[in-house]
Amino acid sequence: MKRYDILVVGAGPAGLAAAQAAAASGRKVGIIDDNPQAGGQIWRGGPASQSDARARALWLSLQDAPNVEFLSQTRVLYAPAAQQLQVQTASSAITVHYERLILATGARERLLPFPGWTLPGVTGAGGLQALSKGGYPVAGKRVVVAGTGPLLLAVAATLRARGAQIIAIVEQAPLPALARFGAGLLATPSKAAQALQLARHLRGIPYWSDSYVRAALDTSGVAAAAPQLRAVRIQKGSSTITLECDYLACGYGLLPNVELAQALGAATHSRKGQTAVTIDSWQQTRISNVYCAGEGTGVGGVDLALVEGRIAGLAASGAVAETATLFHQRTRWRKFASRLEHTFALRPEILALAEDNTIVCRCEDVCHGELKTHSSWRSAKLHTRCGMGPCQGRICGGATELLYGWRPAAVRSPIVPARVASMIESAPD
Repeated sequence: MKRYDILVVGAGPAGLAAAQAAAASGRKVGIIDDNPQAGGQIWRGGPASQSDARARALWLSLQDAPNVEFLSQTRVLYAPAAQQLQVQTASSAITVHYERLILATGARERLLPFPGWTLPGVTGAGGLQALSKGGYPVAGKRVVVAGTGPLLLAVAATLRARGAQIIAIVEQAPLPALARFGAGLLATPSKAAQALQLARHLRGIPYWSDSYVRAALDTSGVAAAAPQLRAVRIQKGSSTITLECDYLACGYGLLPNVELAQALGAATHSRKGQTAVTIDSWQQTRISNVYCAGEGTGVGGVDLALVEGRIAGLAASGAVAETATLFHQRTRWRKFASRLEHTFALRPEILALAEDNTIVCRCEDVCHGELKTHSSWRSAKLHTRCGMGPCQGRICGGATELLYGWRPAAVRSPIVPARVASMIESAPD
C-alpha cells in the first residue's frame, strides 16, 4: 500500500512535466508507468538519452527531487474505491492512495484494415520505430512507410538511421494541403527547424503525396510456405504501383488512451473518430480531484503535452495562479494541433478498402463482412466477439468507430490484462 498527495499515471512528456510542476510544491508525488523506463513513446529509451534537452532537464529535476517516487513496470488495473487505484507491478499487486490524480496516459496508433494487413511484416509505423529503437534488427531491410501525418517522417528517419532501406514514404494527404501546412510552419519556428532537419535525414527517399496502400501482398506463390509480406500495392494518384518490400510500416495517426479516465467516470467527447477526455481551463476533468494532460485530451504533439502537463501539475498542487502565464502557450500549440488535424484528415477511400474477408478484429478473427451487418458495438460484441480479445477493443475499436460509426461500450475491469495472482491478491478478504 502506497500513499501520495499527487499521483501521476504516465511518464511521457505530459506526465513528467506534471510531476515536476507538482513536486515544486513540496507535496509527495508518485509517477506510475507500465514501461521499464520513463519517457513514453516520444522519448522512448529514457529521457536521459534523448537529444531533446527538455527531456533530460525534466528527468534530472525529478531524479533530484526527494519527494518524487517513480514506479516503473506498473499497470493500473481498476479503482477499488474513491481516491484509490489497484496496480500490478512486476512482482505483486498493491493499492495506491492519492489526494489528487493526473492522467497522462498518452495515445496509441490508429490502425485501419485493408487487404493483407495481418500478414507478417506489416506493422504500425510507430510500432516498427519502437521495435527498432529497442534493438530489433532492420538493417538492410526494404521498408515502405505509409499512412498519414508527420510521424511517417520521424519513423522513416529512425529506420534509415538504423540501416533500413526506405523504399518510399506514402502519404495520403494531397499535395496542396501539405504545401499550406508547410507554409504555416513559419508561425512555429521550432517545428520548421524540425522539418528541415528531417528533410536532410530523408534526402533521396521518394515522398509520394495523394497516395495510399491498397493492399499488402504475399507474392511468393508457394502454397506450403508460411504467409509473409512480399510487396504492397500503392494507389498513387490515378496510377497503381506495386513495390517489393520486407516491411510495411503503416499508421493513420493516433488515438488517445482514455480507458482509465472513462473507468473513473470522467466525461469524454468524440470528434472525427477520436475520443478524448473533456477538461476545463486547468486540465481538470468533471471529477474534482482528477486532471488529464497530454494526448488523452486530444492528440496535439509533445509541445502541447508539456504545457498541458505543467498546467495540470500546478493546478493539482494548488498553484492555480501560476497557470495563467501558460494559457497562451497552450492556445498556440492547440492551434498547431488543429492545423495538423485539418491537413491530415483521412480521405474516404481509405475507409472503403476492407473487403468482406478482411479481418477487422485481429484478436478474435472477425471480418468486415460479419461486422458491417451490425448496428452497434454492443451488437457486434454479443454476436461475433469483436473487441473481446486481449486488446479489449483498443485496435479494432478505433477502426470500427470510423468504419461503422460505433462508440465502444463502457470500460470493464481490469482495464488491462492482468495476472490471475494480481486479481486474487487485490480481492477483499
